Amino acid sequence: MTGPHALKPFLLAFPGPLRDRLVAAVLSGEKTATTGLLLEYEAEREELPEVGEQSAIIDSDGHEVAVVEITEVHVLPLRDADLRLALAEGEGYRSVAEWRAGHETFWHGEEMREALGDPGFVVDGDTMLVVEWFRVVEVFQLDG
Repeated sequence: MTGPHALKPFLLAFPGPLRDRLVAAVLSGEKTATTGLLLEYEAEREELPEVGEQSAIIDSDGHEVAVVEITEVHVLPLRDADLRLALAEGEGYRSVAEWRAGHETFWHGEEMREALGDPGFVVDGDTMLVVEWFRVVEVFQLDG
């Protein structure tokens, strides 16, 4: 395994309480998938992840806490998100409707709209998503 700082960062949400909860869910094994907007990749000019790619999970303090390996990548419209995904997100969603409401709140938030450069950004059923499924392959011990 390569050492810390050699891998592409795997960022969940924005730094703060939500990222902290998501990172904890990854480390506990509850979170095995994450969903982003295809527009985010386009805005960042970032290539889509590939199966087998390894990345470092970054906590709110900027520390690498674990390495994950991508096991599946799907690009799909929001309307096609399913219960398997909602459950794998590890946030306690029990239905696709709950999952969608939670994600829409995040995607319609000020931080996301600012990141996309569109203060009026709104998702709908046609909004394209990038769904990454992953497994934890290494957890780093943090000094402290």
